[in-house]
Formats: sequence, structure tokens, C-alpha cells
Amino acid sequence: MKSTQYSDKVLDHFKNPRNVGEIDDADGVGQVGNPVCGDLMWIYIKVGKNDKGEEVIDDIKFKTFGCGSAISTSSMITEMVKGMTLDDAYKVTRQDVADELDGLPPIKMHCSNLAADALKAAIDNYRLGTKPEVEVVTSCQLDARVILGIEKFIGKGVYYEVPTDLEELREKRILVVDSGDDSLELAIKLTEYSGRVIVVTSAKSIPGNVEIRKDLKHSDIKILQQSELIEVEGELDEVEKVVIHDYDEDENYELFVDAVIVLDYRG
Repeated sequence: MKSTQYSDKVLDHFKNPRNVGEIDDADGVGQVGNPVCGDLMWIYIKVGKNDKGEEVIDDIKFKTFGCGSAISTSSMITEMVKGMTLDDAYKVTRQDVADELDGLPPIKMHCSNLAADALKAAIDNYRLGTKPEVEVVTSCQLDARVILGIEKFIGKGVYYEVPTDLEELREKRILVVDSGDDSLELAIKLTEYSGRVIVVTSAKSIPGNVEIRKDLKHSDIKILQQSELIEVEGELDEVEKVVIHDYDEDENYELFVDAVIVLDYRG
């Protein structure tokens, strides 16, 4: 880990992780993996009750295989929620964890900040008896990506930020590049304005955290998995089509669209 990219808190939790290990008689176990990055983590919880009779997390431990950010976020969330009620702990988000660590680099926010998902999986395992294993997958390639022709169409069908007025995208063919949960939440929101929303992702399955994956499964969004946007084309200063590379088939193909959204693109 480069200290110039990470806060002191991130480095501290990476070098001195808290609550590492397993709970042999755990009441709930959550396992989350991101096969795109190779990060894998387990959260173990022991549940008790406080003076009000509310269920609380009496003990929590973790095991993580992954980068420094994955270890740091796992360590931090165990400190955050120990002693917290299950209801409150379930509401802890990835952003909450990142904020407690004084921030994470954007690419790590998308790829390795999985501790909140693992905690939710552990609570679900305890409350509902669900399987502890959850796969969370997002694209981790945005910082290194170069998309040909994209700068020509900025403000003319290409968006690097969430459009101020989503109404301007009504009934358009919209391509959203998976750059993390924010982009996927936007894609879901856009289904209120258009029935032709497409998400392109390098992931091998439906991307996003647990809640987003459920929403995507129940939406009309078309998901292009194991794929990457490599070029934007058009005439008369309007986006007309894009070129997509399919990693599974190792081939390129064209797709006609009216708008392309690549949040936080840095080519």
C-alpha cells in the first residue's frame, strides 16, 4: 500500500487489524467474495441482548484474503458495530466504513470495500438462515480504461457525472458503464425514464452489492457481462453507437445507443 494514496487510519488498520479470527460457535456467518479482484472475506458474529432486550452484536471477528483496503475495511467494521443493535448494524453502508477510515481511493471503494456486505450476509444468516456465501462483483478496471472517441461527445450524449435533469434521457437508449454501486444505482433509477437501459460490466455475473443485485435481477436492464466499452462513435456531434469488446468471445461488436454514462471516467 502506498501511503500517498491511503489515510493514516487505513494504514493503521492494515498494519494492526482488529478482531482477526473466527468464532467457533458463531450465531451468524457472512462470506463475501469479489472474483474480479480476488478479495474474499468472512464475518462471524455472536448475538446477545442489551438491557432493553434488543439483539446486539456481542462479539465479531473476521478473516480476509485480499488487498490492504479489504483488510482495513474488515477491521474497521468490526470496531464500528461491536455492541451495536442488529437493526443499526444492518444499516451500515460501504460509505459509512469508508468515512470512518477517512476515505478510500475510488477504485478501492468499488472493488475491495465489501465488509458491509459481509456483515449483512452474517446478519441474514442469523436471522433468516440464509446461506452465508454471497458473491459481490464490480468492474475494477475504470482507472486504466481508455475509451476511443469519448471526449468528442462530452455534453453531446456522453456523461461523466449524473445528469442534472434525468428527464433529458427519457425514452433514449442508454448505456451505463459499471464503475461501482453509484453507477448501478443510477442505471436502476433511469428505468423510470427509459425502458432501454443497458449496463456493461467486466464482471462474470450480475454486479453490485446484495440489494443492487436484487434490484437488477427484477429490472428490465440488459446486462452485458464480461464486456468493456472501447469506443464511442457518431456523426453531427451526436452519439450514435458504441463498440463493445466481449471478453468471453474475444470479439468486438457494435451497439446503437443515444447516451453513454461513464461516471468518474479518467482516460
